[in-house]
Amino acid sequence: MSALPSIARQKELLSNYESIAKVVSETAKKYVQHKVNLVAVSKLKPSSDIMGLYNEGVRHFGENYVQELVTKSQELPKDIKWHFIGTLQTDKCKILAKQISNLYAVETIDSLKKCKKLNSLRKEIDGDVINVYLQINTSDEPQKSGYSIVESERSLIYESVEFLLSEECSHLNFQGLMTIGSIGESFKDENEDFTRLVNLKNELNEKYSLDLQTSMGMSNDFEDAIKKGSSSVRVGSSIFGSRPPKN
Repeated sequence: MSALPSIARQKELLSNYESIAKVVSETAKKYVQHKVNLVAVSKLKPSSDIMGLYNEGVRHFGENYVQELVTKSQELPKDIKWHFIGTLQTDKCKILAKQISNLYAVETIDSLKKCKKLNSLRKEIDGDVINVYLQINTSDEPQKSGYSIVESERSLIYESVEFLLSEECSHLNFQGLMTIGSIGESFKDENEDFTRLVNLKNELNEKYSLDLQTSMGMSNDFEDAIKKGSSSVRVGSSIFGSRPPKN
């Protein structure tokens, strides 16, 4: 089991988390009719930090790097609900599917191939069903992963949705859509990236009779994301503080 943080660090983490959770709760209560899940993004932070929040009842944690997630999942309690929120490479699907028994969600699926691979590999070990989100590149930035929302490429989204809803897909649960808004949009009064994701969600809900969730909003824009209807926000630096550079 991982060591605990110092008493001072524990108090700092809890204060930060409770402050963010209060804003999340109050914003959700004011603008939407559903509970908003707060995922504490712990990438590049020690397992002791996670234990500091775990001991206060926090269970949803997000990680960006596969090997870091594997290491933490092995040394931390098995009832943690891990969210993989980093870029998903096809060759990493095997590690996620087979080595992390308590993998709660993969939020960065961006191809039918990855849907099929993650499902088949999880099926091989008859592991628990993994919740998945399709990542949508709502800002159409070439450096970002995710399905394009341009009309000519919508069929790629539909193909993945239809696989996720098929009987063949026994070990993935299609939970919703995810986006990372552009930096420029996060400073505007009206974040068009979030609006585009909600519009796509509504389209898919109607087309396939679904009730999808949305994962959008991070430390600098989660309040606006909730106002737009986000079901889940991913907050890291506002809880854990600035991160060291990745080696």
